[in-house]
Amino acid sequence: MDNELNLTHHISHRFNEELEEVRSNVMAMGGLVEKQVADGIKALLTSDTEIAEAVASSDFEVNAMEVAIDEQCTQILARRQPAASDLRLLVTIIKTITDLERIGDEAEKLGHIAVKLSDKNASSSQFVELRHLGEHVKTMLHESLDAFARMDVNDALRTIESDKLVNEEFESIMRQLITRMMEDPREIKNTLRVSWCARALERIGDHAKNVCENVVYLVKGKDIRHTSLDKMREELI
Repeated sequence: MDNELNLTHHISHRFNEELEEVRSNVMAMGGLVEKQVADGIKALLTSDTEIAEAVASSDFEVNAMEVAIDEQCTQILARRQPAASDLRLLVTIIKTITDLERIGDEAEKLGHIAVKLSDKNASSSQFVELRHLGEHVKTMLHESLDAFARMDVNDALRTIESDKLVNEEFESIMRQLITRMMEDPREIKNTLRVSWCARALERIGDHAKNVCENVVYLVKGKDIRHTSLDKMREELI
């Protein structure tokens, strides 16, 4: 944990337990979302209908966790009226669970597309371009959750920086797909599906980046959204 963040140890032992419980619930939600993303990518690359259907139908679990955690935070805000670092923690959690829920939505899209393609007996080779991008995005999501768990600003900044690589790879894939459609119009429908999956993965990267920006806000008290990496580092030194 970053030593610049001092979460208060309260006289009320129950308050400490409530804050720790809500943090634990966020990590549980993050773990579920991480599994959804990994399974969605696996379903695409292996044409596994069973996994695809499970991913496509399990988003309700993530939604339920978001609602429950949001209610926990609302109750703590109302009863405890937290200030300083405790208030930042709750604000950060509310923002983070929104990004995690949206990651779950993108994973659900991967599952739906994988189901459709398996019904049409499409070759999983159609999705070979997504393998490397998927690995980058899974790593980025895992590292963002790790940075949140440990409240580590340096790891958060490194993960934010890796979003640039995800964006570059996404753009490269899109150029390849456009070329494929121009060369063989018969491939347009399936190629469009690949592009939708690539876009979903790129958005997952964006939401993972948001989680890391939330970590910086929590630890440093600075809102670094819409700020260049160089300026971020200058402000945080």
